[in-house]
Amino acid sequence: MSMAWTWRLESASGEPVSVEGETEPSFPNRGDAETWVGEAWRELVEAGVDQVRLFEDGREVYGPMSLHAP
Repeated sequence: MSMAWTWRLESASGEPVSVEGETEPSFPNRGDAETWVGEAWRELVEAGVDQVRLFEDGREVYGPMSLHAP
């Protein structure tokens, strides 16, 4: 059984935000997903993303996680 780890990209109000035509980037494992958001968060903020939620096969693992400094 293959698992998909997916980020939901959102505005501050929880609305989906599309970045390069995608609102839910998907990864084969949690490590790849977390590495990606750690590397891409600045570009995501510049594209209008305020927060993200991480899902494993449709089940929310955590979030919303702000991409802005506290």
